[in-house]
Parts: sequence; structure tokens; C-alpha cells
Amino acid sequence: MSISRLHTALQDAGGLPVDGRILVLRPTADSDLSVLPRDRCQIVTGFRPDIDMFAAAGWQVAEQAEGAFAAAVLFLPRAKALGRALIQQAAGLVAVGAPIWIDGQKTDGIDTALKDVKNRAEVGLALSKSHGRVFSFANPGPAVFADWQAQSHSPVPGFVTRPGVFSADGIDPGSALLAQHLPRDLKGKGADLGAGWGWLAAQILTCPKVRELHLVEAEAEALACARENITDERAQFHWADATRFAPGKTLDFVVMNPPFHQGRAADPALGAAFIRAAQKLLHAKGQLWMVANRTLPYEETLSAAFLQVTPIAFGNGFKVLHASRPRAPGKAR
Repeated sequence: MSISRLHTALQDAGGLPVDGRILVLRPTADSDLSVLPRDRCQIVTGFRPDIDMFAAAGWQVAEQAEGAFAAAVLFLPRAKALGRALIQQAAGLVAVGAPIWIDGQKTDGIDTALKDVKNRAEVGLALSKSHGRVFSFANPGPAVFADWQAQSHSPVPGFVTRPGVFSADGIDPGSALLAQHLPRDLKGKGADLGAGWGWLAAQILTCPKVRELHLVEAEAEALACARENITDERAQFHWADATRFAPGKTLDFVVMNPPFHQGRAADPALGAAFIRAAQKLLHAKGQLWMVANRTLPYEETLSAAFLQVTPIAFGNGFKVLHASRPRAPGKAR
């Protein structure tokens, strides 16, 4: 494996402080953490699959940072507002004057982040490598970044979202198309896999015969928004990887708008994993309603998991698919 730019930069800069805890913000599955002292690091991320992966690998993990830190390493997310909020968060947790390192891809705005930080703090080493950049700055204190603190906003009346949440600026057009074609007689116990900030679940709960709805969401901040947005007693909230969710009961229906990107590349495997998860959750006569990018080839996966698959609607580059009667595990076509 080639040496990562973070590894190179830390070596060139003489490494991290020899004492004290290291805050590691928002690393992903492909982040190279090999240069970091595992026994002194706390990984903080709200994405449940990454929490589970790093915990299994022996790292100390948390949804929220705990305590004080001697330095921070931040892996820049794509959402600009979230990246700024994370910088502000790090500045409030790391000692004044201590180093904060930021690593990110050019396609995720690392050059803009460097420019913005230079206007507020003294930037030290900056290294470009592998279509990205890593740089450090001495923490000037959280007040310098006070206007970067995460703020809730209301994209539609009655709902709040926060930076970094999927479709934070409005209703996702795929979810809107799916909601338009859900049957009004939807009933029983169901789940919304990848529930986000809860708009689609709220539409499901307008069906009077729905008795119970499990909102399953991997991103903690999105689920926190959903809790604010939905007060219906039939709703149950789960911070979980939807592909591994197990409610301990079979369900009558599943509704979902699954993620279809890994980074910037379309990845049908993600949606396929959601389909197989729905297959396991449903009873023998259960039904799945899903929306997907029109170009993604989910029909084959659906046919392998369900006895009946029907296209329902097309629009705005999306398709709504209905599947029923899941095949028993181990008896896929």
C-alpha cells in the first residue's frame, strides 16, 4: 500500500504531540490511520457503519467527543457546511495553539477549506498528494470559527435539518416520487430503511392503518433531526446500519430510498444490500416499496429476492419499484 499523504505530512512535520489524546474526526472506511497512535486516539463520527468497523478493529470510538485533546485530525467531508462545523468543533476541543490537521480530496473542497482557514489562522505545513491535500494550523480558539458552528434550518415547514444530512436543503426528488405512489391503504408494521431526516416517514405515517414504523438511519445527525420532526407515537427510531438491522419481528412492509453512492461513484451494491435486508425483514406476504436512480440495475436483485416485482412509476431520473412475497433465505432464484 502506498504511503498516505497524512502519513507523509506528519512525518515531515515531526509527528503529533508526544503526550495527550488525539481527536480523529469523521474518518471513513478508506482513511489511512496507520500513522496515528491508536492508544491515544478517540475516533468521533456519527456514521454507524464506520463506528462499528473502527470499534471492531480496536479503536476507541464515540458519536460525540469526550474530554480535552492535545491535537486533532479531521477528514474533510464533502458538505462544506459540515466541514466548517467540524473545524469549529475541533477548535473547541483542542488546546489553543495545538495542531489541527485537515485531510481531504480536491473534489471535496480541500483547497477552499485551506483558503478559508488561512483567513482565520496560521497555517503550517500543506502537502498535495493523490488528488488531495493535507494541511495543519495552530488552533486560534473556537471564537475564531464561531460563525461556522452547525445551525439547524427548515427546508420545508415543520421539518428541520442540519449540515451534512442528506438532502438537507429540501425534499429529495426520489423520496417525493416514492411518496406520491405509496398506497393509501398501507397497513401494519413497517420500516423506512435509510430514513434520513424523516420526511418520507412522515408521509408513511399519514396512512391510518400503519400501526408501527421503524425509522432506521445510519447517520446520527439525520436521525436526531427525524426525532425532532416526527412525534407520532407509532414511530420508533434506530441508529443502525440498515443492512444489518434486526427488529426481532417480521414486518408487513418496507419503504426505502437507499443510498446509491460510495464517495462520488455510483455503487449499485449499496442498494442491493438494502434489498436483501428488506427480504429478511419481511414476512412471507410482505411488500417492499423503493425508489432508485433510473439507471441502476436493481431489478435483477429484486427478482432474486422476491417472487413478484413490478415497476410503478418513472420521473425526474428515478423509478419506483414494488416487490412482494420475499423468497425464503437460501432459496433465491
